[in-house]
Amino acid sequence: MISSIRQHIYTFLFSLVLLSAVSLVAIAINPLPALALDYNREALIGADFSGRDLTDAQFTKANLRSSNFSNANLQGVSFFAANMEDANFEGANLRGATLDLARMIKVNLTNAVLEGAFAYNTKFEGAIVNGADFTDILIRDDMVKKLCKVAQGTNPVTGRNTRETLFCD
Repeated sequence: MISSIRQHIYTFLFSLVLLSAVSLVAIAINPLPALALDYNREALIGADFSGRDLTDAQFTKANLRSSNFSNANLQGVSFFAANMEDANFEGANLRGATLDLARMIKVNLTNAVLEGAFAYNTKFEGAIVNGADFTDILIRDDMVKKLCKVAQGTNPVTGRNTRETLFCD
């Protein structure tokens, strides 16, 4: 009787280990998709997102005043109509981000990459853009003129000159 119970326990444990191994192999072959973070309409004043991978996150209409996104991966992130006044995006990857209707007043974009971002109605007044890469960004002409007044440097990641990516000259 006891050996029969022991045999069932061993069989159960072996099945559990085998099922775990098969599950791990299945996840390794087809990893679960990463879920995008949703910060829509959040009040995140002074939040620290530095160095984080926030690919495809949503910050639509969020208040991000004085937040830190330095060296963050923000590819495909939506900052639609967000308040990012005084925010730090130094060294951030904003490729393909949606910045339309965002308030990026006095924002630090030093060495940021904004390649392919959509920022047509974005306000960049007082922005620091030393070394920023604006390649293929959709932006209004009046904002380009404002940015060209302060644009300088070369982006360390892409090797592109900020003034050239804005077509300043």
